[in-house]
Amino acid sequence: MPSSYIDTATRVIAMERDAVSALGERIDDSFSRACELLLQCKGRVVVTGMGKSGHIGNKLAATLASTGTPAFFVHPGEASHGDMGMITAGDVVIALSNSGSTAELVTLIPLLKLLAVPVIAMTGKPHSELATSADVHLDVGVAQEACPLNLAPTSSTTVSLVMGDALAIALLEARGFTADDFAFSHPGGALGRRLLLKIDSIMHTGSEIPRVNSGVPLSDALLEMSSKALGMTTVLNSDGSLAGIFTDGDLRRAIDKGVDIHHASIDEVMTINCRSIKPGTLAAEALRIMEDNKITVLVALDTDNKPIGVVHTHDLLKAGVA
Repeated sequence: MPSSYIDTATRVIAMERDAVSALGERIDDSFSRACELLLQCKGRVVVTGMGKSGHIGNKLAATLASTGTPAFFVHPGEASHGDMGMITAGDVVIALSNSGSTAELVTLIPLLKLLAVPVIAMTGKPHSELATSADVHLDVGVAQEACPLNLAPTSSTTVSLVMGDALAIALLEARGFTADDFAFSHPGGALGRRLLLKIDSIMHTGSEIPRVNSGVPLSDALLEMSSKALGMTTVLNSDGSLAGIFTDGDLRRAIDKGVDIHHASIDEVMTINCRSIKPGTLAAEALRIMEDNKITVLVALDTDNKPIGVVHTHDLLKAGVA
């Protein structure tokens, strides 16, 4: 019955929440030692684990790699058949096993000792062979799996996942990892666009920039706005520097004030001291400026205050930033 499904889901969530909460009480000097080993690593962090622990290990390696700690996953079964060569002196190994006695992992311990590769074990059994052989042991034990048979890895894998995230974020903070560093590891997708894309790649330049000279009739400015289809035009001084801009909003305000658009000068209705940006500005920063000031367009100016580009909110939307 639907109600029984909901009861089961609620029970599972409560059990896993309690397991994670108990984990927090076991974070001690062992966690600090593990972090120090990983920070001092001159090679790569090699994560390994079998079965469900292996899936968690794969995710941990990916999280570490994307947050400033070079890491990759090695399947322990494959390590015994050639992939051990992927582990070198200077690396650090993180081995995940709830039982701490997974044969494929235990087999690797003597080989890692020969290489003088430090091992951080994440197990649910502090007295297991893997735990006692490791340089550092992180206790990820749980009182009970969320599975009613207490067999399927559920609470234990959740706790291991959380411990892995705790390690990754502790290292991220210790390294002073920044948003720019994060963007370098995530160049694709919306996240990469928000963190890496600069206005130079999307702004309108050259003949696409609407331009009129200061003092021209407002009607000339309207024609320029219409031909360039950006809902605005720049207004330039005689030396080509920016005197102001005129937008659709300025036009509406001019009409509301009863300005004669057929005879008025652009200087009478343009906006001076308008918001502008520099080339090289992140597109995400341009979007923030627009949102904060409730505007839809920004002019990019060079060091001589001359327009070299125009970026519109539509450009940001098209680029997937907005």
